[in-house]
Amino acid sequence: MRPSSSLSQISRATAKVIARASLLPLLCLLAPQPPLLASPAALAGAPGAAAPTTITYDNATRTFRLDGGGVTYIFGINERNELQSLYWGHRLAPADRIPAAHFAKEHASFDASNTTTPQEFAGWGAELYVEPALKITFADGNRDLVLHYISHTIAANTLTIVLRDISRDLFVTLRYSMDSDTGILGRSATIENRTQAGLTIEQAAAASWNLPRGTDYTMHYLSGRWAGESALHSQLIQPGKTVIESRRGSTGHQNNPWFAINRGPATEQSGDVWFGALAWSGSWSITLEQDQLQQIRVTGGFNPFDFSYPLSPGQKLETPVFYAGYSSEGMGEASRLLHRFELAQIIPHAPNQLPRPRPVLYNSWEATEFNVDEAGQTALAEKAASLGVERFVMDDGWFGQRKDDHAGLGDWYVNPQKFPNGLAPLIKKVHSLGMDFGLWFEPEMVNPDSDLYRKHPDWVIHFEGRPETQARNQLVLNLAMPEVRAYVFGFLDKTLTDYDIAFVKWDYNRNWSEPGWSATKLEDQKTLPVAYIHNLYSILAELRAKHPKVEFESCSGGGGRIDLGILGLTEEVWTSDNTDPFDRLLIQDGFTHAYTPGVMMAWVTDSSTTGRNHRNFSTAYRFLSSMQGGLGIGSNLNKWTPDDFATAKHMVAEYKTIRETVQHGSLYRLISPQGGSEYSATQSVSRDRKQSVAFAFLHSSQMGYPAPRLYLQGLDPNAVYRTHIIHGSLSKDTPESASGAFWMSHGIDIDLQGDYDAAGIVFQQQ
Repeated sequence: MRPSSSLSQISRATAKVIARASLLPLLCLLAPQPPLLASPAALAGAPGAAAPTTITYDNATRTFRLDGGGVTYIFGINERNELQSLYWGHRLAPADRIPAAHFAKEHASFDASNTTTPQEFAGWGAELYVEPALKITFADGNRDLVLHYISHTIAANTLTIVLRDISRDLFVTLRYSMDSDTGILGRSATIENRTQAGLTIEQAAAASWNLPRGTDYTMHYLSGRWAGESALHSQLIQPGKTVIESRRGSTGHQNNPWFAINRGPATEQSGDVWFGALAWSGSWSITLEQDQLQQIRVTGGFNPFDFSYPLSPGQKLETPVFYAGYSSEGMGEASRLLHRFELAQIIPHAPNQLPRPRPVLYNSWEATEFNVDEAGQTALAEKAASLGVERFVMDDGWFGQRKDDHAGLGDWYVNPQKFPNGLAPLIKKVHSLGMDFGLWFEPEMVNPDSDLYRKHPDWVIHFEGRPETQARNQLVLNLAMPEVRAYVFGFLDKTLTDYDIAFVKWDYNRNWSEPGWSATKLEDQKTLPVAYIHNLYSILAELRAKHPKVEFESCSGGGGRIDLGILGLTEEVWTSDNTDPFDRLLIQDGFTHAYTPGVMMAWVTDSSTTGRNHRNFSTAYRFLSSMQGGLGIGSNLNKWTPDDFATAKHMVAEYKTIRETVQHGSLYRLISPQGGSEYSATQSVSRDRKQSVAFAFLHSSQMGYPAPRLYLQGLDPNAVYRTHIIHGSLSKDTPESASGAFWMSHGIDIDLQGDYDAAGIVFQQQ
């Protein structure tokens, strides 16, 4: 399978920031700021009412305290006027007081106080040897930066603090916003040059997070490759630094900007866990370090590799937002907190509502590849509609002279040979079948064999006089250039205006190379990684504002651009080009540690084409694997048997009855597929706890052992739940109905046998 793609209403805070950014000069462009967080209790179906976030300042001790959800975060101003971290963990009682901040004493001449004091946002200066949050070169060559507290303001759930260098008019404004429901904190920084000369930012983080001192810590992160994304890795934290990053111009398949750290033993259900995710879709870096006093800090933001950002007097730069939270109930609850936060505060949705559930989708790529035409797509649409599909998406091949992946990218006009009457007749037919219509684009790319490249070869990212490295026969357009931004927005806007399109699959199928920008001044060329992403965000924001009914998917050959930045502007992401339903269990397990199943698109495809591992699966197994996220179908329906159609129609109908629970409920990972496990099981519980659905999978039976008993979680112990079998079977003595306490304490035995067996069971309150 080739690398395939990838606000009704945009989040108001993000839309406002991006719209403002698109109007500013290059060097003043702004990254998304932490939103002014609304209480998710206002969302339809949210249980209970969340207590409001409280932010207080104790003038006597000069300490700031933020309380939200089950979390308290405290920091203070020490004797040197530095911001110093004091506490981050389980929510404290209102009367509890933390001692005032006092900078660390010098342990030895080699253990400087500036380094061993856990600062909130440290400039590289004085005797700082740990990872700085900010590094500056001033016009006279001075590189010493020491930031001290100047002032602060508290408004609603946002704390703003102003820092200044000890002798120069370099100001940093820090923002803290805490979510009242989850206690997740968003932090970012604005660096402003108020001196009389230019300066250069060499490194800029959004935040540093300090954890309690100790040695018994384990870090977790996601890594991988194309078709093998979201692999969960864990390692003991040792003295020194661990860096996870992308230098590729985009988020990347290889590492994802998410981390989790547990103290002592931690499981899915118990233990202290700190976690975070960076909202940035370009080159990024997260550094975790344990210093010589066993203090642990995490610093993340723009990747400093091949980066510099000049600021003339009066100019400023805003960092991405770094979100982080705490759970006292293990890795599972850490994930559920992130999921709730993403659904309420990140994913586009109408005010006071949850995001719209993902419709069941059919994508035509596997059936036709580049050989699309009106007759062929119409035939597929009729077959898809018979299954209960709600959205029909035509993939690559409809535009320019696109016959394969060697030509046509950049020429976004409807191919007149394939569609002599344009797309309108096909779209009308799709609508008549009860489906909306979606279309694949790869807006940021160009083939050298295209009219666009022949006319504007200077529009690609390149170094003058150097080779232009192609990947998948294509080059990357320099979206930082105003004329390129205008072109990309123009053809997308025209297509969405000319045709009744409900969905855009936005693909991005290669990383950067030769990251030059000769059209701008030499000193500005390394701003490319920031300016490019700002224009990407601004295009999406402007399209969403002008076409509010259109939904977007982020894809980059699968999971190469998944992060909280792009998720603020897209309703879903393409998880991986690997649609092998067994491999997907592992990929989806890792994915859900950081991201909600509500955005995780998962396709049912044909065994013959998901056969990277040369194995076959039943149609039911393939569906059950995909039903754990947003269900899509990518099979070649022209080759399906009547039995395939019958099974698929049943599964689609069943999925629609549990979709809200799967996409917006609480996820429990009952049995992990990690470590080569023969079994995998997940459970989703609706927000009102009236419905739950469990999925169980077996790789292969061994020595006749029965499948492990599943102990459900999150149910109302006093309510009675009746079972409904989507597929599979239970042990003969399983009651048809029992209390939530029974299903959680006694458990349930699911009959799984042979190779690649699977079951899906619904538990519905009576």
